[in-house]
Amino acid sequence: MTFRLTVDGAAWDRSLRQVAADTPGLVPVIKGNGYGFGAALLAQRCTELGVPAVAVGVASETASVRRHFSGELLVMAPLQLAELGRQEPAIRVLRTVAHPDVLCAVAELAHPPRIVLELDSPVHRHGIPPGELAGLLPALRRVPLAGIALHLPVEHPAADRWRAAQSALRSVAGLRAAGVEPGTLWISHLSTDEVTRLGRADPLTRIRTRVGTGLWLSDRRSFRAGGAVLDAHPVHRRQPIGYRQRRSPAGTLIVVSGGTAHGVGLQTIAAPARWSELIRAALAGAAHGAGLTSSPFHWAGRRLRYADVPHMQVSLLLVPTGTAVPPVGERLPCDVRMTVTTFDEVEVEERQGLAPPA
Repeated sequence: MTFRLTVDGAAWDRSLRQVAADTPGLVPVIKGNGYGFGAALLAQRCTELGVPAVAVGVASETASVRRHFSGELLVMAPLQLAELGRQEPAIRVLRTVAHPDVLCAVAELAHPPRIVLELDSPVHRHGIPPGELAGLLPALRRVPLAGIALHLPVEHPAADRWRAAQSALRSVAGLRAAGVEPGTLWISHLSTDEVTRLGRADPLTRIRTRVGTGLWLSDRRSFRAGGAVLDAHPVHRRQPIGYRQRRSPAGTLIVVSGGTAHGVGLQTIAAPARWSELIRAALAGAAHGAGLTSSPFHWAGRRLRYADVPHMQVSLLLVPTGTAVPPVGERLPCDVRMTVTTFDEVEVEERQGLAPPA
């Protein structure tokens, strides 16, 4: 039995089509686990939508996407010095450059790749500070520049985000005045209205909007995760169970497909802002490690508790006395974070297919 993602094909298609229609210059992002759907499925949908370009996280992801998508691929991870000279530039693949030393090294290559220059942003993850661009003009004149990129924070005041975007446009205008034509601004985490405003502010620059979560996960009602009940065992009060032989309350122990190998039972890290939050996080982590927390699986209108620490491919859950026990083969809904979940099977139910937005 499998840990499965079931997709309402028609509803998912409608949501993808709507986002595509509402997003000027849409560049779908396909990275990591393919947002739970897998890179191949997302690449197929991009081909159906007719978008000219997609973005991947790292260079190793281009191969799986290329099998189903023939347009441009932007690799968002910055090109490193160690990568230069290893192989000839791939056709229709754009590499991100986010460090002055790398830019200068690329400019010296006999066959440099087409690049997108990443500017520093409030995220401060990668990027060249705009103030350093003037000193890099000689190198920029010797490389095939496919645009400027800016990665904005998700949780950021709209006014600050807009100022950062305007600053990027000023950098584009400055390069153009110096004889370097960027042509395109690749940007993320802007609303449709903000993208439209950017386009009006600089009609000479093409705006391309990178969207991942907002595209693939825009309608969470269109897909559902679930694990199958594989086995059930009545347990009496204080019976030792599981890897750690913790004594159980009375009820029924059920074994459900879906474990840490799938991303089930893993906790994500958040940065506590206050001491009270840090203490709560520590207590929650201790309880989770001991298998004392609620699981993400649902049955009979409630979340079931873990009976043991999450296992690699299954979860041991306790159905309390007085609650009907799900039969073997029953599929239990499971709350998952799609970006860290891997499914044994992705089932797409009946669909009508996508057409490029008019």
